[in-house]
Amino acid sequence: MNDFRLTRTLDEHAADAALREDVLKGLTRSPKTLPPKWFYDARGSELFEEITRLPEYYPTRAEREILLERAQEIASVSGARTLVELGSGSSEKTRHLIEALPALDTYVPVDVSESALTGAAEALLAEHPGLRVHALLADFTKPMRLPESPGPRLVVFLGGTIGNLLPAERAVFLADVRAMLSPGDALLMGTDLVKDEAVLVAAYDDVQGVTAEFNKNVLAVIDRELGGDFHTADFAHVAVWNREHEWIEMRLRARTQVLVKVRALDLEVPFEAGEEILTEISAKFRQEGLRSELASAGLELTHWWTDRARRFALSLSVADGIGTDGRPAADGGDGTDGADGAEGTDGWAGTPGSDGPAGRDTGPDTGPDTGSASTAA
Repeated sequence: MNDFRLTRTLDEHAADAALREDVLKGLTRSPKTLPPKWFYDARGSELFEEITRLPEYYPTRAEREILLERAQEIASVSGARTLVELGSGSSEKTRHLIEALPALDTYVPVDVSESALTGAAEALLAEHPGLRVHALLADFTKPMRLPESPGPRLVVFLGGTIGNLLPAERAVFLADVRAMLSPGDALLMGTDLVKDEAVLVAAYDDVQGVTAEFNKNVLAVIDRELGGDFHTADFAHVAVWNREHEWIEMRLRARTQVLVKVRALDLEVPFEAGEEILTEISAKFRQEGLRSELASAGLELTHWWTDRARRFALSLSVADGIGTDGRPAADGGDGTDGADGAEGTDGWAGTPGSDGPAGRDTGPDTGPDTGSASTAA
């Protein structure tokens, strides 16, 4: 792979120290918590790939639908020569953008898995031999310095992963992304939208039990890496909709009173029957709430696309006051270029609500979807 470079900013010792710190803090506080990033060992990654194919789990299909339908438009708006993907994984969905960007010179995948980075790079270079791939082994939730690359750059954050961050964490993350952007650069972000509670809960509590196994995998990671003696059968998977914050909560609930030991931390953790560990939130957004969060970070929402069922959205944002051409951002108004444009007629962008605990309304939007692909906000 002559056009492949890998820059490491993480090492095994740092990851081990982070796991120890997260488990110690999370299991000794009340209520107990564990960060969702520890789901993803090799088995956890396999389980998540299986989740994305479940009939109940719509986000992956909905986002792919938007990318298939709108990749050319996104490419035209951004004009990117460098594509930066945060949390790239297999880079599967990004292929639609790579193929749509005629001037693309460099792809910068950022992920915590070196095997995922090298595997994706090998596949992409086989398909696009003229592409340069400069991978970063890094935690995308931390501030980072991007490698030198030709602009403009399109920073991509797909999958609705932004919803796994608490509001304060999102504010820091978006501010860090804003710091990455130069005039002409843009952020393309996937967000899951507020919708019927039953649909949301089912997406995180499938009848086959795959999500339950995925949730419990964090306990298996602690057992293997830190000498824990969790027994997954002692805990039940729970998924609930938090109406106040408009997010899904995944929890592990103790079926009975149990005492867990974590030898590497010299820690004993008592659980009462019914006591829970919060393992993940997944915030669902409304358009105005997301616009507000972006604006607070110095980002201006300029374009908005949804799937036809209005389940999921892709948003394009630029540094506040600077458009993708490096000139002041357009105000929209014609229903085609700006997030404030008039609504169109094809049932795509321009929906009044989207992802996010911030700026939430009284319920999911239920009016007719009349926006065109590049209106909204």
